[in-house]
Amino acid sequence: MSEASSVERFNPPGMAFSGMSQAVGCGDFVLVSGQVALRDGRIVCTGDPAGQTEQVFRNIEAVLTEAGLTRAHVVSLRCFLTSPDAYQAYASVKNRIFADNPPAASAMVVTALVLPEIMVEVEAVAWRHALAKPGVV
Repeated sequence: MSEASSVERFNPPGMAFSGMSQAVGCGDFVLVSGQVALRDGRIVCTGDPAGQTEQVFRNIEAVLTEAGLTRAHVVSLRCFLTSPDAYQAYASVKNRIFADNPPAASAMVVTALVLPEIMVEVEAVAWRHALAKPGVV
């Protein structure tokens, strides 16, 4: 297998953007691009960090599904927030979604994201073998 053929690109229907893949599979890992609160090409839940976070994780789940994975495969999250005030809402949603399998995670406050309405962006790393060893926590 050539090196080029070992890289997979995942773009769920309706989520493709020119110049990027929603996720790239490289060997045992799938790297999910930063997801924002976009649904049907529009920003949703403007001014609501919890609502935006819910949509972000729905988008991550759609990308993982396209790659044949689930959120249980997620081993790392990186979150970008436009305000420290948004952290609690983000953390509450994240902690509920990953209550049984919390990934490694970091969160940082940034000056701005690509559009002013976006308050939360999250990247994820999934390991294809995360479910291969039952009982390992």
